[in-house]
Order: sequence, then structure tokens, then C-alpha cells
Amino acid sequence: MKISSIKIRSLKNNIKHFISPLIILSVITAISGCSGENASQVPKAEKERTEIEYWYAGGKTAVKVMADIIDSFNASQDEYVIKPVVKASYDETYQGLQAALAGNVSPDLVLLETEASHYLSGKGILENVGEQLKSTPSFSLDDYIDVFIDSCKGDRDELYMFPAYGTTQVFYYNREAFEKAGVNPESIKSWQDLADQKERFTSSGTEYVWEPMWGPDNLIDVAFSNGASMFSSDGKEVTIDSPEWIQVFEAFRKWIHEDKIMKIHSGGQGWEYWYKTMDDALSGTAAGYTGSSGDQADLDFTLVGALEQPGFGSNASSPTAEAKDFVIVKSSSEKEKTGAAAFIRYFTSPEQQAVWSMGTGYVPVCKNMDSVESYHNYVKEHPEITVPLQQSQHASVLPIDPTGGKIYDALKIAADQVELENIPAEEALSEAQKKAEEAMRELS
Repeated sequence: MKISSIKIRSLKNNIKHFISPLIILSVITAISGCSGENASQVPKAEKERTEIEYWYAGGKTAVKVMADIIDSFNASQDEYVIKPVVKASYDETYQGLQAALAGNVSPDLVLLETEASHYLSGKGILENVGEQLKSTPSFSLDDYIDVFIDSCKGDRDELYMFPAYGTTQVFYYNREAFEKAGVNPESIKSWQDLADQKERFTSSGTEYVWEPMWGPDNLIDVAFSNGASMFSSDGKEVTIDSPEWIQVFEAFRKWIHEDKIMKIHSGGQGWEYWYKTMDDALSGTAAGYTGSSGDQADLDFTLVGALEQPGFGSNASSPTAEAKDFVIVKSSSEKEKTGAAAFIRYFTSPEQQAVWSMGTGYVPVCKNMDSVESYHNYVKEHPEITVPLQQSQHASVLPIDPTGGKIYDALKIAADQVELENIPAEEALSEAQKKAEEAMRELS
């Protein structure tokens, strides 16, 4: 037990009138020895360990699970200590990092969205994580899911970011609503199959057949499941006004505004729209919704089930899967870089990915998760956790926007026009295409 100097002085004052200076010295020595004995039980004093400043964001559940894994890592070895800094959102993390870089006070390790990671890697700001990880024990890229590694590589064959965990949008359906309507969830192989069940759902008391999540992401997923692509094969031309895109956006416009079998919650503070969408599916107002793999931590699976997204028309399901990425800042010291890589290796091990996935619902980035007994047993009791993982195995890689986000911004505006304003898809996407082409020309 560490005893403060104030307590020692108090002790000395109390005994000085009764015992000799020699005895006083013996008492103080004994106290110091007691303190030293307990300290020796700790591998190293924390001040002797290399501190790694780590910035990340997430929901309440994800932040807690991340903190637990950080504590576990810090206790597992005596060379490094992770010092976490929790941010309000991925956007705030990215903006804060840019400001920190400008002021030469940046953290060592950061969790970012893929788009931000690629932008920073193009600026020469990030360390080559792949090279750092090669020196860690038993590291092999073959142990990780291809779609997540590919999304980190981008156009080059080097890793300046590494997948921390994956996310993909899946179907969450209300069990009672499907049962009352007499619809077998497994029979839904396409979006058209779902829309065709309108009469069954409405006649059994369900107000909406489905609720997509506000924004362009769900529509992009469905477009890819219709054979659409964002760019030409050589990557030089934008193709977001092709028939495959228009068919999907127009179908959703019709289902929302004309057939009124779908509803979009939008606006509000923070994630308010997201939770309203979830609540409608849980209450049976809607037969289901399209949501993140990370929603699983907040869902009651006695009320809802999980399915992979269906295809569109006769096309197979091919939604996107993306990773949240670890990046190491290049200006950190060599010890800090090595420590950051050690934590990345620890977090992305099957054992810690199991802890993360079971606690949050996010997709593990490792292939061999079944080798972890706790995860294997958890899956038996919670089979829904495997749905995002299975979908990720055949998912599309979300293309990197070379314009720094202007193409995605154009798609976001088009999605709002179609979903909220009832503007025909061809008109909305034609305008989005013009904005995207202009952004591409600015790169030339």
C-alpha cells in the first residue's frame, strides 16, 4: 500500500516523543519497504511503459466493450499502456485529428472510417501498418476476411490502415408480424418478393411492410445488388445515373410515396431517426427494417430475427461491407508505433474479436472465429450474430471516393430527393451525376 508523505510526517510527529531517532528510522524504512513490496507485484511502474494515445468513437455499448479490451491489453504485458480518448463520433474524431496534426500534437493510434483513412494515407500522414504488423507474432493476412483487407488496400497493395471490425446492413424482421401475415422470412429472396407481401402485412395489422434507414447507404447496397457500379471499369468515369441505379432509386420512391408500404424516419438529433426506425420494427408498426450489424446489441431477438439482405429482381444479393480502421500516425516515435501495432494485433486476434462481436454485434474481421470456444457456444444460442458475418463473405467492397467525399455527397442529396421529396429517380440521379463529374474533373 502506497503511503503518502503527509501520512508519514503525521506518524513521525506522533511517535517522536516516545521512541528514539533510530527506531523512527526503522519505522520509516519498514513503511517504505511495504510500499516497495506491493509495487513489485506490478510488472513495471506505469511511467516506465510507453504510452500510446488512442482516439476512438462509438455508441455507449461499443465504448464500454472497447474500454474493457484496452484494460485487458494493458494488463497482458508490461511494455505499453493504451491511453484512450473517447470522441463523440467518427466525424469528430477525424476533424479533431486534422486539427491535432496541424498543431503537431496528434495521437498515436486512431479509429477512423475507411474514407477518412484513405484520404490521410494519400497525404503521407500515416504509417504503413502492414509493415508494422509483420513483426508481430504469428501474423498472416490470410487469417482475415478478404473484403475488409481489400477495402483497406484500396488501389495499392499496401496497408496504411487495418480493419478493426466490420459492419454491413442486414434485415431485421418482426417475428410476430411475419407470423400473423403468414409470410416465411426465408422466402424473401428479392426486394420485389417483400413488396409483393403488402396485402398480407396490412390486412394483419402491420402499417408498413418495411422501413429502410435514412440516407444513401441502403440504396447503394440495393443498387449493387442490381448489378450497379459507381465507376467505370477503368475508374475514370462516374456511373451513378446508369439504368441499374435508376431502377433501384425509382422502386423505393414508388414504394415510399405511391404504394406507401415503406416509411423513412429522418432528421432529429444525433441518432434519433435510427432509433425511431428500430422502434417501429420492434413494436410491429413495420414488419422490419434495414439496419447495422452493430444494432444487435440493442435488439431483443425474442421479438425480431435477422436475415441477409435480398437481391433485386433476378440479381443476387451483393450489399456492401466496410470496416472501421485502425491507423497509426507517422509522426509518432518508433516505440509508440510498435506499441500501437501490438494493440492492433491484440484487438484483431480471434479471442478479442469474439469479445468485441459478442458484446456489440459488429462483424469480426477474422476468418477462423469458430476456433474460439466462447464464440462457438455463443453462436449456438444467438445464431443471428452470424448473419452479418455470412453476408460479409460475399459482400461488395465500397469504392473509395477519389474526390474526398463529393460523389457520396451527391448521392446523399439524390437519396433525400427520392426518399423525402418524391422527386423522380432519373432527375435526382442525373443531377448527382453532373456534380460527380464536375468533382472528378477538378482532380485532373
